[in-house]
Amino acid sequence: MTTSYQDIIIIEAGKRGGRPCIRGMRITVYDVLSYLAAGMSREEILEDFPYLTDDDIQACLSYAADRERQTWVAA
Repeated sequence: MTTSYQDIIIIEAGKRGGRPCIRGMRITVYDVLSYLAAGMSREEILEDFPYLTDDDIQACLSYAADRERQTWVAA
């Protein structure tokens, strides 16, 4: 992936309750991660949502990984 997730994942206060969305569309990072967690392949997601790209899916994974890395739990 040559584009960073920051160029793909957009947060707008008035869209989907401020959740991170893909390229300003109404599909959220959570939506894509839920499909992957449910067992859908990248190919199935791209077939069901032809306006998405493989880079969009990778951006969702990168965003989630970065959020997890930033999570700090006090002991």
